[in-house]
Amino acid sequence: MDINEFLASEGRNIILSDFPTDYPDKPYKKKEAQKILKENVEKMAVLQDKLYAHNKYGILIIFQAMDAAGKDSAIKHVMSGVNPQGTQVYSFKQPSSEELDHDYLWRTSNSLPERGRIGIFNRSYYEEVLVVKVHDLIQKQQLPDEMKYSDIWGMRYRQIRDFESYLAENGIIPIKFFLHVSKEEQKRRFIRRLETPSKNWKFSAGDLKEREHWDEYQNAYEMAISATSTAHAPWYVVPADTKWFARMIISNVIIQTLENLKMEYPSLSNEQLKNLDKYKKELQGE
Repeated sequence: MDINEFLASEGRNIILSDFPTDYPDKPYKKKEAQKILKENVEKMAVLQDKLYAHNKYGILIIFQAMDAAGKDSAIKHVMSGVNPQGTQVYSFKQPSSEELDHDYLWRTSNSLPERGRIGIFNRSYYEEVLVVKVHDLIQKQQLPDEMKYSDIWGMRYRQIRDFESYLAENGIIPIKFFLHVSKEEQKRRFIRRLETPSKNWKFSAGDLKEREHWDEYQNAYEMAISATSTAHAPWYVVPADTKWFARMIISNVIIQTLENLKMEYPSLSNEQLKNLDKYKKELQGE
């Protein structure tokens, strides 16, 4: 399946209703998609090992979505085969007082992946142009007054583009996924959480409060994705009503991104190769 089908092209005015949340006639059946995901997980383990050995790139994977879109389960299933030592997952909730005292990129900057590693952000600095925008929280932030009343959102979109350009130019490659779930499917998943004892803990009254702002969030996502999807830091709008289908797409995107980096294991000099043979003989002679 062509991953460009889900790509929010640079310069495109994104309308989320143009992107499906599901496919009635999926090109793959569930077992086929699960097989592809399994194969991709195995490929990813090999590519991650090469990423670590190559040690010139880091991968930053960002997941954003409405509540119950499947971010946690996507991370769990897609990244199930990678080496935990080479992977870091961070979940960003409401900022602390210390974090609010810094610029809004500070807390995420501290969690960026090192070269050779894969970093995963479950929510990210994009919350600053999503929830902050929807709930007009900018007035509560410790910013100079002239910034609060200027084009704060246009400024932040530019800052994010500049930040992601800086990352890419320094070998940290951003991949951004918006898990596109329908309002109807979110409702079904909320009800399942309420009806399933093992999932009760996932539900909070705040989920319903946020649901009341559905249209505002859709608009905020459209503007953020339109303004910040670039060739070096692309957004992918992934249909998320069917979780197994979404996971297959996500894994395809990650695999293709890693393969495009043309990574190689470090090569050894002739002298180093001779030493390997010498070390082997020493061990065999013990």
